[in-house]
Amino acid sequence: MRIIRYQYRQESPRFGWVLNDTVGPIEGSIFEDFRRMEASLPLTSVRLLAPVEPSKIICIGRNYVAHAREQNVEVPDVPLLFLKPPSSLIGPGEKILLPPQSSQVEHEGELVVVIGQRGRWIQPEDAQRYILGYTAGNDVTARDLQRKDGQWTRGKGFDTFCPLGPWIETDFADADAIVSCHVNGEMRQMASTRDMVFSVKQLIAYISSVMTLEPGDLIFTGTPAGIGPLQDGDQVTVTVEGIGALTNPVGLEFSA
Repeated sequence: MRIIRYQYRQESPRFGWVLNDTVGPIEGSIFEDFRRMEASLPLTSVRLLAPVEPSKIICIGRNYVAHAREQNVEVPDVPLLFLKPPSSLIGPGEKILLPPQSSQVEHEGELVVVIGQRGRWIQPEDAQRYILGYTAGNDVTARDLQRKDGQWTRGKGFDTFCPLGPWIETDFADADAIVSCHVNGEMRQMASTRDMVFSVKQLIAYISSVMTLEPGDLIFTGTPAGIGPLQDGDQVTVTVEGIGALTNPVGLEFSA
């Protein structure tokens, strides 16, 4: 099932589900008991929002060997964790804003896990039942600031630096799916999730040994090699095989 957050005309945002090219509302909580209502709205008639509002966004650094090599850094022995603030989140079609503080903003297309229930000290073999579904994300990064600061909060944390969507896919196999990123139609990144150093179940087990995972929390599972610059006027698309495509335009935060 594909779960969305959407806005229809001037109505308040709500959760819904997608059937072919139509949308139906969801009654109740997507994390508890809910009911799917009739899908009668054309998908083109609604505005897709970031499909969830997380309490925290947990990201994994250097989880593809080739990406670590292109950065001239070692592959970590255990998952390398960092956080992006929820204020960085945007949905499909919303503009990634290039901040004036940075001259090197780059894309990082990723598979994203959406947590479905609260958990701590989750064992790898139990990880699947804590997952609501999966979506696509872009860990936009001010690379020059990341290197300058030595820690990653500023370089990863600007408003609009966390595009997410277009929906949550609940029926998805994470073991061998292609993750790709195109800028203006040109392929920049492509790899299979089988190339990840740490699998999704290993990540959930490790993260939950550090912090409690809450419903709606996001885990960005790492980016393949091929990261590259974003410029004013670009259009960047992250695609995850079996889920869909997330497209965002790029612009300056302050126009001349």
